[in-house]
Amino acid sequence: MNTDFKDIFGSAGPLARALPGYAYRSEQAAMAKAVGLALAREEPLLVEAGTGTGKTFAYLVPALLSGRSVIISTGTRTLQDQLFHRDLPLLAKALGLPVKVALLKGRSNYLCRHRLEMVTQQASLLAVGRGELETLAKVARWAAVTKTGDLSELEELPEQSSLWPAVTSTRENCLGQECPQFGGCYIIDARRRAQASEIVVVNHHLLLADLALKEDGFGDLLPGAGAVILDEAHQVPDIAAQFFGQIWSVRQVQLLLRDLAAELTTAGVQSPAANSVIEGLSLKLDELRSILPAGGPRYDWARLPEGFVDLLTGLQTTLADLTHLLEGLGASSGIANCAKRATTLSSGLATLQTISDESGLRWVEVTHKGLSLHFTPFEIADRLRGFIEARPSSWVFTSATLAIGEDFSHFAARIGLTSARTLRIESPFDYREQARIFLPSNMPEPQSALFAGAFIDACAPLLEASGGRAFLLYTSYRGLAEGEAALRKRFPKPPFPVLVQGQAPREVLLARFRKLGNAVLLATGSFWEGVDVKGEALSIVAIDKLPFASPDDPLLKARLEGIRRRGGNPFFEYQVPQAVLALKQGVGRLIRDFDDFGVVVIGDPRVRTKAYGRAFLESLPPSPVVVESSVVEEFLRERLRALHAHRPSPRVI
Repeated sequence: MNTDFKDIFGSAGPLARALPGYAYRSEQAAMAKAVGLALAREEPLLVEAGTGTGKTFAYLVPALLSGRSVIISTGTRTLQDQLFHRDLPLLAKALGLPVKVALLKGRSNYLCRHRLEMVTQQASLLAVGRGELETLAKVARWAAVTKTGDLSELEELPEQSSLWPAVTSTRENCLGQECPQFGGCYIIDARRRAQASEIVVVNHHLLLADLALKEDGFGDLLPGAGAVILDEAHQVPDIAAQFFGQIWSVRQVQLLLRDLAAELTTAGVQSPAANSVIEGLSLKLDELRSILPAGGPRYDWARLPEGFVDLLTGLQTTLADLTHLLEGLGASSGIANCAKRATTLSSGLATLQTISDESGLRWVEVTHKGLSLHFTPFEIADRLRGFIEARPSSWVFTSATLAIGEDFSHFAARIGLTSARTLRIESPFDYREQARIFLPSNMPEPQSALFAGAFIDACAPLLEASGGRAFLLYTSYRGLAEGEAALRKRFPKPPFPVLVQGQAPREVLLARFRKLGNAVLLATGSFWEGVDVKGEALSIVAIDKLPFASPDDPLLKARLEGIRRRGGNPFFEYQVPQAVLALKQGVGRLIRDFDDFGVVVIGDPRVRTKAYGRAFLESLPPSPVVVESSVVEEFLRERLRALHAHRPSPRVI
């Protein structure tokens, strides 16, 4: 494969001819060259591509030209759909390549014909409400015409609907080749299309499930792949930890009992013994949930009440009894599958009770909706590296946030590829001209009760100067609530619309923010990354505190303990680098295009008062750092004046 992509990305190349408004970016061509070499040499590559690089095209073009079968894995289903429906067809046409491309999602995205039939027949038994019955009828009508079974086609079925899990399968309840609808299985069809395609677009959860769990009876994606490209790769270590650990939940047992009741009815089996065991299990689950208060902290295994642990043992035994009882019935494949699920749940409980505390962290989470038991290994890097090295293909990891300065060692160590080639590509944006970084003076310490009010007071003059147009990003829900209260106190009648996370779904809030053009959005969590607002609607990104992960997070505890056990320093080896990468993600929301401008506000005084603060500042874009509010206020006013001065006046007819 020709690894010099200047002719393709150049101003006279096929992309320029095919794409309106296309502009050559040397950074994009440089990344494409590096990806092309990695694919040709079958070697791993880590690429940090600054915002505006055009990294999507920079890895898609060499993937299309490589002549290899390539798996492209993304962080979200939204990006999956964009790659499959827009970017890949566009590039394939521009390059004149007749490439077969497939989109493959996880099980929960595809209709299961068998479970639709079962829920339709057993609607009363499965407690389907009147409103859901109407939706179920729409699902049935759509099922008669859909070719893919992808539930994203069906707008009438929102993801939060209780019908969604009822008409889809899980790895546990799928009947496989014993299913009466196996011949028309949408998941099987999707896998077959994927295995017959040169480019397959998946997401990280599906890819890592394929690595760690192996989808029994559905083939393995990876053996036939010549390359794997992972976009938004900074998410991979955390997702991998979920698959290399273990989870057992009350919900899994409840779903088993619900499905079992339906299968017994469908098969015409009356078993007083089975009914007795089902009733006993339900009582034990209720008792288990009553021992630990809901909504409290996550409970370390060593501190669980003795009665709770005794109940787990009783549940394990009862689930094993259910397995033997169902195996004796031998009535249908559905009942046989329920027996297998009971075995899995019983053995899972046994493993969680006996697993060594030397290998990982065990903990329990209780919410108002359920209770779950977890095991998280201290280290996943060796295991992840083993999976990668076992497959002779190129692995490319790319994101806007992989490195601390020029150093990739933190991310590389987390995925076990410490010797991988690395490349850091600067953003083509002119941050020195387009942005300012404001560090307000005299801020109280982050834990102070005065902090929330002081942060809003520091932001208020900027909000007035810009007329809103801001994201206020918080590191916790408590901070978000305190920030909203402080904002409403400072602006009893705000001169701009105020949007708050939780008022509406994420995408609805973002659409509203873009449409309003001068709103102030207060948010946390998911708004720190994957959010793209171009233009003057977003001129301020204000971050309250340095985004250190919560010390109560069990995943964090497990990683910190793993570092301690090998004699490392958890704070500087893990907590600071992770917080630096998270800050880069948040700051990256501001400048999304060549014409964008704005101010980043960091309210946390530790960025200047602590020695580790330098690592945060050095990771930020090369914009001037300002400590006087008046300077950034005037910057915003000037840029907005200039923007509006160049905007043509409306014509009077």
